[in-house]
Amino acid sequence: MTPQEVAVNLRPGDKTIFQLQVRQVEDYPVDLYYLMDLSLSMKDDLDNIRNLGTKLAEEMRKLTSNFRLGFGSFVDKNISPFSYTAPRYQTNPCIGYKLFPNCVPSFGFRHLLPLTDRVDSFNEEVQKQRVSRNRDAPEGGFDAVLQAAVCKEKIGWRKDALHLLVYTTDDVPHIALDGKLGGLVQPHDGQCYLNEANEYTASNQMNFTALIPGTTVEILHGDSKNIIQLIINAYNSIRSKVELSVWDQPEDLNLFFTATCQDGVSYPGQRKCEGLKIGDTATFDVSVEAWSCPSRQAEHRFTLRPVGFRDSLEVGVTYSCTCGCSARLEPDSPRCSGNGTYVCGLCECNPSYLGTRCECQEGENQSGYQNLCREAEGKPLCSGRGECSCNQCSCFESEFGKIYGPFCECDNFSCARNKGVLCSGHGECHCGECKCHAGYIGDNCNCSTGISSCQAKDGQICSDRGRCICGQCQCTEPGAFGETCEKCPTCPDACSTKRDCVECLLLHSGKPAGNQTCHNYCKDEVITWVDTIVKDDQEAVLCFYKTTQDCVMLFTYAELPSGKTNLTVLKEPECGTAPNAMTILLAVVGSILLIGIALLAIWKLLVTIHDRREFAKFQSERSRARYEMASNPLYRKPISTHTVDFSFNKFNKSYNGTVD
Repeated sequence: MTPQEVAVNLRPGDKTIFQLQVRQVEDYPVDLYYLMDLSLSMKDDLDNIRNLGTKLAEEMRKLTSNFRLGFGSFVDKNISPFSYTAPRYQTNPCIGYKLFPNCVPSFGFRHLLPLTDRVDSFNEEVQKQRVSRNRDAPEGGFDAVLQAAVCKEKIGWRKDALHLLVYTTDDVPHIALDGKLGGLVQPHDGQCYLNEANEYTASNQMNFTALIPGTTVEILHGDSKNIIQLIINAYNSIRSKVELSVWDQPEDLNLFFTATCQDGVSYPGQRKCEGLKIGDTATFDVSVEAWSCPSRQAEHRFTLRPVGFRDSLEVGVTYSCTCGCSARLEPDSPRCSGNGTYVCGLCECNPSYLGTRCECQEGENQSGYQNLCREAEGKPLCSGRGECSCNQCSCFESEFGKIYGPFCECDNFSCARNKGVLCSGHGECHCGECKCHAGYIGDNCNCSTGISSCQAKDGQICSDRGRCICGQCQCTEPGAFGETCEKCPTCPDACSTKRDCVECLLLHSGKPAGNQTCHNYCKDEVITWVDTIVKDDQEAVLCFYKTTQDCVMLFTYAELPSGKTNLTVLKEPECGTAPNAMTILLAVVGSILLIGIALLAIWKLLVTIHDRREFAKFQSERSRARYEMASNPLYRKPISTHTVDFSFNKFNKSYNGTVD
């Protein structure tokens, strides 16, 4: 960071501008403190990081040769309703939990391993850890983050290293004021409260804290297997941006930043650059303006420091609140009626004398000077807010602020307010009018001129669908909404927007420069004509539309860093040949014949199958018949035979027999 010290001298109302540069350097020392949630739901994660130190050190040493690693853990405040506080849970809060019946008591934060380059020590400390159990879902991680940040000596943070604090958890943290649920109303004072055993002792006395700035959030797998890659990604994300922070800014100074990043464009009101690589330089112009003189004439100092950097810029400010003419005094000057000292064009009256030229004496009849204390005829003396003495007003004191002016007509508290705050806190009240600080405008200075909050992810202001007013996007495109007007279901897509340019180029043989209409449509386009479209650029978007000649026109577009668009357009639309009527007729007739033949074949097949089934049924019934094949049960012979038993006597002989 250069420079690292600047001295400025200011008069009230004056401003000065200085420039500073920040460059990302190679092989920057890194201190990484691993802060882990040891609640019961993180048990599988703990098993997976037992050898994390070795793997992490191997990856980090690819980025820096000077790497140190530390370790700490947290659960939650050991009070109700955050943890189990019944006596039976004091030594083992997992009693009665069938899946994991044994665990250690709950705790707020424990510092387990100071920053060290001995990776084995990290692995050994992780191996010793056991999970605990709290009652509610959120964890007390922010308490641990604050202690790890402010207990610099115990943690072992180096002044000349990049500080990385890796915070891993599987649930949301408790935030400030959540402690009221457990009866904790005292806000955290931001101090270190680690005892000799490196345990956080104020966990059950102070409320929860809030998140500190300069953070990067990543999504951890359920078992923490991707933790190393997330740390590398977070490291690269932090190293790829530079953001200035201000420390100990005096109240009577106004600072305004203008950032110039790698694209060479200046961004007023912005003090951050992103997308930087090792060796890239970010430039910031800092405007310093003094509002007033301090009560004590002394040098004021403040610090500008990039978030995460060890370097800083110390700015010393001195104030010029006196004039050189004060050395030339005229005691008892005729210009002051002989009753005062003339200095710097003004009279300083002797005791008991009053007036701009010390022409009045206390106790004299002042009735002749009363009208000189009225702003206009008929108005009250000194606007009703002062006393008239020797043709001038002496304004009353007010508990709301200062009353001043020749007729006490002005004050510094009767200006427009925003949410109860005078001039929105971004300006000074002068005689009923807000004088806004740099970067703010409006009657009550509530309107920011910065545009960083209006930038969409693609870098466009309000997604090119609105205007940035007072730091907020006012969407002008019908149907557009969102913080940066990024959502617009009814807006034409980019293909429809680029289509006008492509159609104009085809109509005028691809020469936008020779036609004013095409120039207006294609003013931000870089045109490339090709015979065939090959989509080899992953960021390019393929577009197509149907022309009036029933042809298909193809083109791709891709956004360039310069802000223009690269259009890759086919030289000629793709047109199909007209269909042959005879071919269509023959195809229809042939299709009908084929369908008829197919239907006849199916009918014949079904009839054959039916006949075969009936014949088989006949055969089966015939085989089950009870008579012989050669006889007919219905046939009767034409001759009947009857047998009659009889007996007779012939020739004195007896006969027995039958007669047919």
